[in-house]
Amino acid sequence: MLVEEAFSSNWIAPAGPHLECFEREFCHYVEASHAVALSSGTGALHLALLLNGVEAGDEVLCSTLSFVASANPIRYVGAKPVFIDSDFGTWNMDPNLLADWLGRRAEKKRLPKAVIVVHLYGQCADLDPIQEVCDLYGIAVIEDAAEALGATYKNRYAGTSSSTGIFSFNGNKIITTSGGGMLVCKDAEWAEKARFLSTQARDSAPHYQHSQQGYNYRLSNVLAAIGRGQLAKLTEFIAARRSNFDYYFESLEDLAGIGFMPEPSYGKSTRWLSCITIEERESEVSSDKIRIALEAENIECRPVWKPLHLQPLFAHCEIIGGEVSEKLFRTGLCLPSGSALTEEQLSRVVAAIRSCF
Repeated sequence: MLVEEAFSSNWIAPAGPHLECFEREFCHYVEASHAVALSSGTGALHLALLLNGVEAGDEVLCSTLSFVASANPIRYVGAKPVFIDSDFGTWNMDPNLLADWLGRRAEKKRLPKAVIVVHLYGQCADLDPIQEVCDLYGIAVIEDAAEALGATYKNRYAGTSSSTGIFSFNGNKIITTSGGGMLVCKDAEWAEKARFLSTQARDSAPHYQHSQQGYNYRLSNVLAAIGRGQLAKLTEFIAARRSNFDYYFESLEDLAGIGFMPEPSYGKSTRWLSCITIEERESEVSSDKIRIALEAENIECRPVWKPLHLQPLFAHCEIIGGEVSEKLFRTGLCLPSGSALTEEQLSRVVAAIRSCF
């Protein structure tokens, strides 16, 4: 109905009432101060770097266990990515590694400009110690919550604890606008600047005048209407994803060598994806064997993200640690996790996995 209204009112392009309503409703849900709806989470991260003053030649730390879109915008602004490992307790950025590395860099007076903290697979990183050490050295923290809309950390929503946070509404996310993203921030002037930059940075003039470089990043009114409909069901989608995880856990926990992505006590995960690990030494079954067995049953299953420091694109970038994310990549699998999965479909996945043991 919302999309039909957008077409009937002829508000199609990147302007219109649904866009403003989507931003307002999104702010209300995640308890953010300001939100700017954009064409992708990647575009939102690019603008977040610009808002935080990241320039060519700066260094930006980034979680290594993530999708490539977490680091590509660092290159967009001419900065240099430095990757940091995860810890086994969260699968997210290791705060102790970060603190140790920043301490050594402070002694050399070579601190990075920003830290991009990724909230992986619907699970928040341990934000407070990360924010504390970054505040100590005057380093900006940007939350990449592309995979974690609706997750919480100490009763705060993912993406809202730092100066800027970003979200994705890509087709595989927990809510989707087919393609889209959102930037949230605490500063009203930053939100207005993000809107300005996202609409080609057009100056206030009767003619088309541009004094600085802008981008075509604004979300359309039609896609915002889709987003509003999806957002209204977010709580329902989170419950379905968590139910998927519970089904897998109860059905597979007895198998030797099987582990599950942990949920730390400081927050609540959305379980955007249900992830397992397989210790081959214990089970005599490899993660690849399970993946192939699922494929044979026409069930999609993928390894967890290949760490960014192992990607050819970033082969010459510095890595802090790396052993944890590399092991999770070797042993981890992402199981089917869609919000509309039925118990019959989940049981097919479980049966295919159990057949390997």
